[in-house]
Amino acid sequence: MRSRIGSFLAATAIAVPLLSAFAAPGGEARYAFGSAGVGDSLFPNAGNGGYDVDHYDLDLAYDPASDRLHGVVEIHATATADLSRFDLDFRGLQISRLLVNGLPSDYRRDGQELVITPRPKLKAGKSFVVLVEYAGVPEVIINDVGGMNGWIPTDDGAFVANEPQGAPGWFPSNDTPRDKATIDIAVTVPDGLVAMSNGTLASHVSAGGFTTWRWHEPEPIATYLVTATVGVFDLSETTLADGTLVMLAFDPAHTDHAVFDRLPEMMEFMTDRFGAYPFGSVGAIVDNAPDIGYALETQTKPLFSILPRESVIAHELTHQWFGDSVTPADWADIWLNEGFATFGDFLWREHTGGPTLAQSFQQFMAVPAAAPFWSQPPANPGSPARMFDNFAVYLRGAATLQALRAKVGDDVFFGILRDWAAEHRWGNVTTADFIALAERDTGLDLGPFFDVWLYQPTKPVTW
Repeated sequence: MRSRIGSFLAATAIAVPLLSAFAAPGGEARYAFGSAGVGDSLFPNAGNGGYDVDHYDLDLAYDPASDRLHGVVEIHATATADLSRFDLDFRGLQISRLLVNGLPSDYRRDGQELVITPRPKLKAGKSFVVLVEYAGVPEVIINDVGGMNGWIPTDDGAFVANEPQGAPGWFPSNDTPRDKATIDIAVTVPDGLVAMSNGTLASHVSAGGFTTWRWHEPEPIATYLVTATVGVFDLSETTLADGTLVMLAFDPAHTDHAVFDRLPEMMEFMTDRFGAYPFGSVGAIVDNAPDIGYALETQTKPLFSILPRESVIAHELTHQWFGDSVTPADWADIWLNEGFATFGDFLWREHTGGPTLAQSFQQFMAVPAAAPFWSQPPANPGSPARMFDNFAVYLRGAATLQALRAKVGDDVFFGILRDWAAEHRWGNVTTADFIALAERDTGLDLGPFFDVWLYQPTKPVTW
């Protein structure tokens, strides 16, 4: 995901603990508890097993004067096993109603886990609907690198950014990148405020001093990419030549929006390099919240806490292909987000007269082998505190792609990127998947290449 403003090769499948089974009379395992966590390498307790979410229908009301949020969420899901119990991820806010398939269900809170016991039990393969009504003042979540996530109050509303674990702070969900779902979001705010979210604006209707903004995202989205940012915004809506809707929202503090004038050109350039744009709309939300200090690739509308530089826009736009559409199944593979987006940033700089990627790569390789920078390889940063490591994950991740480009040539390399984006559109991936696709497209054994670039804690010398 994120671009900060200012600046053992794992080929095995990811182990996913989905169930905790118990025996029915006679010793036969029948019903099970959905697991409280999916075994992510960096966040093993994030997400939940035993079901797949298909759709979120989220209805919010927010008053910035009190910072009070009221929400009703309907979660449409499918059981993947016979379930006597399952979990959602949800923090803090008080629950006033919880139904499963229209019937009241027992539940309890256990830290971030909302543990639900449905009556009757849920059958494998059957769809079900969970309704949760809740209210309160959302707690700002401090992530493992010290940044703020979740529902973050601003002077005129809220900056809503979830990577990596902010979503449970403001809506119940299955908070893992590997369970993507479509979403509809309605946000009611006092007149004069705008609520921005993902996808396309379905309607905005005012009544009784309040305006309800309704958004529809028909393509699958990971929970960390959802936003419902509220504030005073000037809106601009246009359409690209291919029919893609462009919606930009600017805090009035930013009167000069010229940095976004090249967005259509960026889209054309990236579509040529990466393949068809994977969503039906594109845009940006530019708030005035400098203390937050980062930008985030919220799906279809990257979110900026200050007016960004052009290169930061390029970074977040690249993420729409690599991170938002093609999403890692495990946070350990975050270089597939950040290395690719950093490469896209440098590629755009090259295109607009800046240093070529080859020149930037030469500077990168001039860093002495003894520098601590080389001790952290891009794949699997090892801990949440290292997942946004600028040198290892972002820069060395991008350098891995430039080294591959130099090795196989532009035609083959950009064919790999286009195949990667097309074949895994709206899906989840691993580093092993990328290696396999690159080997297929090139006909080469690239194991040694990716080993030295992605997994060794030393400076690559030969590849």
